[in-house]
Amino acid sequence: MNKTAANHLVHEKSPYLRQHATNPVNWFPWGREAFESALKDDKPIFLSIGYSTCHWCHVMESESFVDPDVAALMNEAFVSIKVDREERPDIDRLYIHACQLMTGQAGWPLTIIMTPERKPFFAGTYIPKHDRYGRMGMLRLIPRVMDLWKNQRSELVRSSETIIARLEPVSSGTHPAPSLPDLSKAGYTELKRSFDSEYGGFGRAPKFPIPHHLSFLLRYWRRTGEEEARRMAEDTLRKMRRGGIFDQIGFGFHRYSTDRRWFLPHFEKMLYDQALLTHAYTEAFQATREAEYGETARRICAYVLRDMVSDEGAFYSAEDADSPGGEGRFYTWSWEEIEKVLSPLETSTAAHFYRLRRQGNFTPEADGSFQGLNILSADSDAEDPRLEPIRKKLFHSRRKRPRPLRDDKVLADWNGLMIAALAETARVFKKLEYAGAAERAAGFILSRMRQPDGGLWHRFHSGEAAIKAYADDYAFMIWGLIELYATTFTPGYLRSALKLNQYFTDHFWDQESGGYFFTPDNGESLFWRRKEITDGAVPSSNSIALFNLIRLSRLTASATLEVQAVRQAEAWRKSAAEAPSSHTRLLCSLEYLDGPSSEVVITGRSTASDTQKLLQALRGNFLPNTAVVFIPTDTDPSEILELAPFSRSFPRDRKTARAYVCRGYQCQEPTSDPQILIRQLEGRVKKTFS
Repeated sequence: MNKTAANHLVHEKSPYLRQHATNPVNWFPWGREAFESALKDDKPIFLSIGYSTCHWCHVMESESFVDPDVAALMNEAFVSIKVDREERPDIDRLYIHACQLMTGQAGWPLTIIMTPERKPFFAGTYIPKHDRYGRMGMLRLIPRVMDLWKNQRSELVRSSETIIARLEPVSSGTHPAPSLPDLSKAGYTELKRSFDSEYGGFGRAPKFPIPHHLSFLLRYWRRTGEEEARRMAEDTLRKMRRGGIFDQIGFGFHRYSTDRRWFLPHFEKMLYDQALLTHAYTEAFQATREAEYGETARRICAYVLRDMVSDEGAFYSAEDADSPGGEGRFYTWSWEEIEKVLSPLETSTAAHFYRLRRQGNFTPEADGSFQGLNILSADSDAEDPRLEPIRKKLFHSRRKRPRPLRDDKVLADWNGLMIAALAETARVFKKLEYAGAAERAAGFILSRMRQPDGGLWHRFHSGEAAIKAYADDYAFMIWGLIELYATTFTPGYLRSALKLNQYFTDHFWDQESGGYFFTPDNGESLFWRRKEITDGAVPSSNSIALFNLIRLSRLTASATLEVQAVRQAEAWRKSAAEAPSSHTRLLCSLEYLDGPSSEVVITGRSTASDTQKLLQALRGNFLPNTAVVFIPTDTDPSEILELAPFSRSFPRDRKTARAYVCRGYQCQEPTSDPQILIRQLEGRVKKTFS
């Protein structure tokens, strides 16, 4: 095959797949054509899974997939398939699990060699062209596989059958499990054991931001008064914000830190990290009133709204770590570059606050020697006002550099996370532009990414919505719509959340054991319909689905949703008990269900000052297990009364705003005083309303 000729990926929408469309490897997309070709030609399948901002995916491509010698061997030996893990998380999670079983580890690029029936017999990650560092290279691996396929195929097939037999779905189980206090304490104890008391975060290196750990710790502190839990969360938030993992010049968080100090990042930026970290910093601000956390949340939002939003209002997926000049070069500075932009006094100030050195302040992972480049991190208060003029000068200079590749596909699930984060941040900080951005994105998803039957599509790119949505898409979009209702009190968002939740339940719910499958009952059939419950880089669909069921049931007083929430919780308590710190978002949802929690009905004129004071009291405090319904007295309330019929029973005064607080199925006397409202929510007022 000619190196410049297009292969079968040329018509794909995924930016990652299109990156490989002119490789000399005869790549196929995942689909019937590839599998039929493998059967017809009697060849095994070489499956390569990655994503557009994956650094080592680029390395493997540049070493092997564009190399004519490697490509010739691959084309002779295999039918080769490329998969974008962000487009097809169902395929990715299946074969990641297989790789973990076969090798004890997994990552991207993910390399699977399998039979034409899609049963794996070899698994690995990055494979160099030549043998290196104990890794067999492609030039030796491919002939070895060809020989085995020709002469020992029966052994390969038996091996693949063994792997398939071990690929069993996660069992949700309904056996008795520890109570929430025991689960929460176990989760807290595990996190405390792995906490890095010097630099914050959990474990050593590489170190990932795990926002749901921090949300759990804040809730644990609030419920138990355990100050160490709060300190762990705050230390982590401060160290991340001041480290190189945060883009000090243009804002937003990089994917992870290669060291334990949060200093040397892997430079890609993912939309889901921005969303989840915005949520964590906003909650921390509510809980502590520390200005640095609020400013960090707003700066993440500023980055997303500047660089990650389409003309139609949807959010793009990621920005690459690589740019012209090498990985991270867009974000790093030589001393000479700093001096060209700043005055001598500003250079001295920047060097002090951003920890800059003439010889450079870091050594690349693979090198070990200083390269004369600097990563900016904050020495102390990251919000020192002296930094802002310096930051702006560096930012405007940096904008002239060639930018990293942006993955401009739109994913429903990650958009749902960003919608939720923007809506929450909008109401806490009274930022109308954030609410408007969340509404535009929600409008895009609900109008441009809907299947004819009312379900969602997973991916949108180049005018095409495609791939039936997964559990994450529904769970995260429902979360986003609930948060939009809580911010705007537009009943249509609550109605859309309820409709999507019904579709989600109709097509994903396991009637036998409870819990949601990752794929729908009308989607592509793989080996089984797996359920996801572990809270990893993003929370699991089942963790967020539980939160959604509880919140929707409390907003509407639906007994059906309440019963389903209880069943969902019982399906997963056993899993949480086996590894509590791997289920921290689930523990947050279980805490909401187990209580104490509150429902608040606010009645009043929408823009009146007394109404706004009551709402701001709610929004300015850390009240994570509270659902709020607003009944306007100056406009027609019929739509919200239809969705939340229980609220009809609360008297509405056209002149004065009132708040009705219900806790533990008892409602208290209405109040127009924001301070009394908060005391009621904290359980310090006992008088009931009837």
